[in-house]
Amino acid sequence: MLKHRGFPGRLAGTDFQFTIRRANPKGATPLTQRERFADRRPADRRADAAFLAALWAQFGDAPFERGNLDAGRLSWLFGREVIAAEDPFDPASYEALLKIDAAVARVSYPEAVGS
Repeated sequence: MLKHRGFPGRLAGTDFQFTIRRANPKGATPLTQRERFADRRPADRRADAAFLAALWAQFGDAPFERGNLDAGRLSWLFGREVIAAEDPFDPASYEALLKIDAAVARVSYPEAVGS
């Protein structure tokens, strides 16, 4: 499992996790597209925006390996702002390649993704 050096481990001052410390011996938690409802808590929305901003700062619009990025936090963005960068895509692999869909990210989180 690739560890992304310099990537924040969590949202400062909260328990919203962005990375994991070690690989799960049973395999990676599969990425799924989670439904985001309009009544989500503001803290959850801030965590998504901060995570996307960290992804953008680290990788920009280039493909990146999933590595030690938290599956739960990625799943809130997966299928919309963060998409598969390879075909076939294995959602349960630490080596899976992802990328930011900059056009969608700018609409959803304009403060997180530079223009």
